[in-house]
Order: sequence, then structure tokens, then C-alpha cells
Amino acid sequence: MRIIRFAEDKSVPALAAVTDDCKIYRLPYQDFLSFINEAEKQGISPISLIQQIMEDSAPLTAGLEDLDLLVPIEAPEVWAAGVTYERSRDARNYEATGGKLDATTFYDKVYEAERPEIFFKSTAARTVGPNRPVYLRSDSNWQIPEPEVGVVINREGRILGYTIGNDMSCRDIEGENPLYLPQAKIWRNSCSIGPSIRLAETVEDPYDFRISCRIFRNGEQVVEGTANTSQLKRKFDELVSYLIRDNVIFDGTVLLTGTCIVPPNEFTLNDGDRIEIEISGIGVLNNPVCQQASSEESNDDRANTSEDIQ
Repeated sequence: MRIIRFAEDKSVPALAAVTDDCKIYRLPYQDFLSFINEAEKQGISPISLIQQIMEDSAPLTAGLEDLDLLVPIEAPEVWAAGVTYERSRDARNYEATGGKLDATTFYDKVYEAERPEIFFKSTAARTVGPNRPVYLRSDSNWQIPEPEVGVVINREGRILGYTIGNDMSCRDIEGENPLYLPQAKIWRNSCSIGPSIRLAETVEDPYDFRISCRIFRNGEQVVEGTANTSQLKRKFDELVSYLIRDNVIFDGTVLLTGTCIVPPNEFTLNDGDRIEIEISGIGVLNNPVCQQASSEESNDDRANTSEDIQ
């Protein structure tokens, strides 16, 4: 069972449940956390609450392709874990050493270390949903998407569900100096989340998610990669435990858990590209790639974000 948000008439956000046979049932809650809180208030599981609602309602006549999908949760914070897959470690080494494939660096050390790499990625104002543009950073010449499983957690660190995340990254900035990591990871529209949240209780094995990433340029596919969360070195609960350690975490926080798909080293995103990230059981996150907006457009974006949050 998946949870989505979409824009109804007059752009009012609405919540809905999507069954595995793609039937969509409107939920009488404003957002994902309100739905979770109601289930807890009633002392039942989220899936049981959905089943109660489905018994007294009919599915929407519209399909997923007909809805204006929004980011499934306006996460107050998005964090990310790095070097959690061997492929990610190799890519970071390549960046840091100028292409010396046999060189070892501190990325090897963090891959083997007890403590994982966890860094701050985004806020609600910087995060976009399905079909909204992700932006290219103006001072980077080597940029890629990083397709990742995102875990949605509450303030205690309990995993509520799984979503898809795109951790846009500047390989040249991070490779120049690891202290530049925030600049390589955080800028306007540098993170996308969606299209749904798969309820944790409906996931039989979170270490069997199939991940695909496809990049299109001028209507043609130019990059494709696949992976599986079985290749993940660290468990999701382990990553969450380090995130919440001595930290203040908010309900609805998203933790991106690292990537195992990295485009060829000679590839960089261009204005006009389109990124598709697909994870089994969650859906397809689709985002066009754009150059940074002008100052006037950026102010409009911030105003629209504030209206959405209200």
C-alpha cells in the first residue's frame, strides 16, 4: 500500500492510498503525518485504518497518470548517508584522486568504519516532488543524480515508510575537497522525493528493493543503471540509529540511504535532460533538469512553496 499527495481543485493538497492493483482511495487527512497520528490515536496500524476507509468509499475514477502529484511528505529535514554501497565508494575515490582507479582514500576508511557518513541534505523549501524541475548548480561542471531509497521516520527513529529520493550531486566540487561537501549537495531544487510512500508494514523485505535510473536527453535514453538494496553494506536501522544519536529529529524526517548507481565518469547532466528513478513497489520519480532559475523566478518559487506549506 502506497500513500500519495496530489493537488485537487484550486491546488488544495489531498492525500490518497494506492493499492497494489493501482486503485486510488481518497483519505480524509491533510497530510501523511496526520494519517499516521490518527492510526496511532485509534491504536491500529496504518493499513488497518486504510482498510476501514476503503470499506465505506469508492476508488477515484482518475488514474495516477491523471493526478498532479505533489511531494508525498513535506519533510522538515532531509538527511543522507554516503558510501553505503561499494559502487559509491569507488566513485568517490575516482573523484578524490583525479581518476586513479587503484588509489585508496578516506572513503575506503568510512566504508569499512563502524560509524557511517551522514550529512544534511535538504529542507522542505529546497525539496521538489514528481515532475518538478531539479536544478543544475551554476558553479559545477560535473553533476549527476543519485537514486536512493529514502526512509521516512518519526522523531524516535521508527521507520514509517519508504520513498524514492534523488540526491543531486556535484562530483567535481566534492572531489576537489571533502570539506566542500555541503556545497556539492545543497542548493535550490537539489533534492526530489516521491512519487509515494510505501508503508513500512507492507514491505516484506526492504533489502530486496530493485532500483533503476534512466536519464533521457533530446528524447533518447543516454544512461541506464540498475541495483538492488541487497548490495547495501549497512542496514537501514543502523543508519537511522546514527542519525538520531544525540540529535533532534522531527516527525516526517527523510533519510536517504545512499546510491549504488553512478553514471559513467564522462557523463554530466545538461539543461533539458530528464531523470527517471524507479524502485519496485514505490513507483517512478520523474524530474526534468533545468538551469538555475533567475532571481525573480526563485522568489516566485519560494512564495509558491510557502503557499503549499500553509
